[in-house]
Amino acid sequence: MTEKYNGWTNYETWRIQLEVIDGMTLEDFGYDLHEVDTDEMADVEKLGIALEMYTCELIEGQSSGFALDLAHSFLARVDWTEIAEHLIADAR
Repeated sequence: MTEKYNGWTNYETWRIQLEVIDGMTLEDFGYDLHEVDTDEMADVEKLGIALEMYTCELIEGQSSGFALDLAHSFLARVDWTEIAEHLIADAR
């Protein structure tokens, strides 16, 4: 069992939420509040994938080589679904 970090699944999830996603809205990712439902896991997972793709593109535009490898290792531990659920909840 992993320990929570500031209420999030882990440090990586908290840090990406804080540094990359915080302040963004569903609309920033091409979604309307009426199109997503936290009770519909497919909606949450689809948004999570969009968040991951956005973040990966951002990181890949700023890193290369070993630093990029480290960044991808960090991003692999992020719980994108948790961030998506949080973004939807904030929109409500």
